[in-house]
Amino acid sequence: MKNPQVRFPALLMGCFLLFFASCKKNTDVIAAAPTNTGGTGGGAVSSINIKDSVLLLTKDIYLWNNQIPSGFGVASYNDPAAIMTAIQPYSMEPGFPAAVDKWSFAMKKTEWDQMSGGMGTLGSTTAAGDFGFSVFFLAEGDLRVRLVEPNATAWQQGIKRGWRITAINGNTNITTGNSSFIVNAVYHSTGSTFTFQKPDGGTVSLACTAGNYAIKQVYLDTVYSINSKKIGYLVFNSFLGNINSINAEFQRVFSRFASEQVTDIVVDLRYNGGGYVVLAEQLCNYLVKSSANGGLMMTQTYNNQNSQNNQETNFRKAGTLNLGDIYFIVGRGTASASELVINNLKPYMEVKLLGPSATHGKPVGYFPIPVSDWYIFPVSFKTVNKDGQGNYYNGIPVNAQVADGLDKDWGDVNEASLASAIRKITSGSYLLREEEAVYNEPPAVRDGNERLNSTSLKLTIGTGKN
Repeated sequence: MKNPQVRFPALLMGCFLLFFASCKKNTDVIAAAPTNTGGTGGGAVSSINIKDSVLLLTKDIYLWNNQIPSGFGVASYNDPAAIMTAIQPYSMEPGFPAAVDKWSFAMKKTEWDQMSGGMGTLGSTTAAGDFGFSVFFLAEGDLRVRLVEPNATAWQQGIKRGWRITAINGNTNITTGNSSFIVNAVYHSTGSTFTFQKPDGGTVSLACTAGNYAIKQVYLDTVYSINSKKIGYLVFNSFLGNINSINAEFQRVFSRFASEQVTDIVVDLRYNGGGYVVLAEQLCNYLVKSSANGGLMMTQTYNNQNSQNNQETNFRKAGTLNLGDIYFIVGRGTASASELVINNLKPYMEVKLLGPSATHGKPVGYFPIPVSDWYIFPVSFKTVNKDGQGNYYNGIPVNAQVADGLDKDWGDVNEASLASAIRKITSGSYLLREEEAVYNEPPAVRDGNERLNSTSLKLTIGTGKN
């Protein structure tokens, strides 16, 4: 996918060129400078009103720019982040009763450069980062560690997925009704004390200190030999980071799967909130069957004012795996670039989804636009697959609703979601027995986990490519 030649005012051209120079340093992406077709004239960004510049750019590139009222003003908003939130109600789509945009945002350049380069956090809003683990409710009153970053201090302290949290800073009210307290203590604090119950029943109290760390994208890759099947399992947690390094990881993983003669693949995207489109494309190229090579992968569309940027992307088959079926483990944390992979493959393969809920529902994307010391991210494009499908603002539904096995560590064949995928591959049924009741997430647990998951960004980031 080539970088769109988006029109920007001349007064921001120098800043935009500076962004792409730094982007190459952080992510090894080379992007072309945007075409300048006019604007408000010269002058440094520091000499103009930043908020007016944000509005000017947004009215040009926002996907629903024709819905922003002519009288919309920005003087009352504190900063670019507040303006991005304020435009969201002006995003009505046919067939949807309410505005669909929940994602337009702004971020200080220093924060974005750190996160986009793979130095991330799991939802923190503090400059110090966070503890390196995230949490979800397994059941009412049963809060579990859902993911621990291997390069974070939490991992060094021995914290593992599946550990139960029974107290935070001495507070034992660990319930869905106390989700706001949990969010603040886990993601917005520079230091908290947690009491954990381990799988063996033992308990430990640990004082955690916030920090920044390099996120691990390929969290786990392994192969299971079960009956006559060779099942490749890939846990992929983020499409952000150094693009060349992640591509090298893709090559390593899929070369391993091919050498071990994998017959089926399970891709775990349950907590993957997205990232760079170019990486989503590459994962598609490894997963798709060989007969799709050269076929249309997706169409990317901008608003009418920027229709010259519309583009099509075709498959370029990578690796030697040639499978007919593919299984994705998903949930409400599966968003943006992750959903893009699923949607792009559907016209070409039997794509099966399983997990506790439908995906997040974000068929749109954006790219960083610099304004002074900020980047703004107004939703700028939407994508559809070969069959024109892509309006999944309510999420992509699962084929089988099964629990997120938060009481088990990654790769445990008894973990509920992975076990269900393996059963389907080896026996034809997602359930242990056909008479089993389908998993139904309790409403309180669903709502509590929605609040816990609301801290994470859902990203589909357009980039340039050589």
